[in-house]
Amino acid sequence: MPDAPIDRLIQIMARLRDPKTGCPWDQVQTFATVAPYTIEEAYEVADAIERGDLTDLKDELGDLLLQVVFHARMAEEQGDFGFDDVVGAICDKMIRRHPHVFADETYDSLVAQTEGWEAIKAAERAAKAGGGGVLADVPAGLPALLRAVKLTKRAARVGFDWPDPAAVLEKLQEEVRELEVEIEAGDRAKAREELGDLLFVCANLARKLEVDPEDALRSANAKFARRFGFIEAALAAGGRGPADATLDEMEAIWIQAKQAEKAG
Repeated sequence: MPDAPIDRLIQIMARLRDPKTGCPWDQVQTFATVAPYTIEEAYEVADAIERGDLTDLKDELGDLLLQVVFHARMAEEQGDFGFDDVVGAICDKMIRRHPHVFADETYDSLVAQTEGWEAIKAAERAAKAGGGGVLADVPAGLPALLRAVKLTKRAARVGFDWPDPAAVLEKLQEEVRELEVEIEAGDRAKAREELGDLLFVCANLARKLEVDPEDALRSANAKFARRFGFIEAALAAGGRGPADATLDEMEAIWIQAKQAEKAG
């Protein structure tokens, strides 16, 4: 096998996909069947970073790289492109989007650099979409919260945006009231729609606050799991579990967990 690690990985994938001697599972995969694993591996990379586990991050980055090699191999088999084309495309893109590094462009501030980056991306989108709408190329397969942020960020570039976080909070309160009406009416379909509107506004609020909503929700999930674990441990000390306790008991322990976190 070739000496370079990436060449070795490419050869391993080719062997796995070999129609005669490869792995039966790998042989039958398609872009569509592999895509969920690609998304999962990206989240596992984010999780390792969140936990500060660099050993795990090394492994997860390898798993994510394997996904790139997998997709590239399948594309090469059908004559579309290969791994080298993927690398070449991202190299060209990085050079094109950094004219202040690789060409003679200069920016007098980080804001100007960001504006230049966005202008280059906009030109790329226009060329790719053939003049499609402002939102035309925001991928439909993105996680819903992330897509909401990207949709509204794109719309904001052409002036369709709330002026500040306070205005978004006002809209959020309006959506809560509308949801309350549908819940009171017992209309589950309309309540579902209003809940979607509420989450969409929450994503907007995160954008206005320059907060990643996925990251904020991951932190909230971790906080909930940590505090619920505190409840379980407290009850276990008395030989009981959550199913044996009342809601009031668990709520009291939850408050203790919050106080302990603040004190710590």
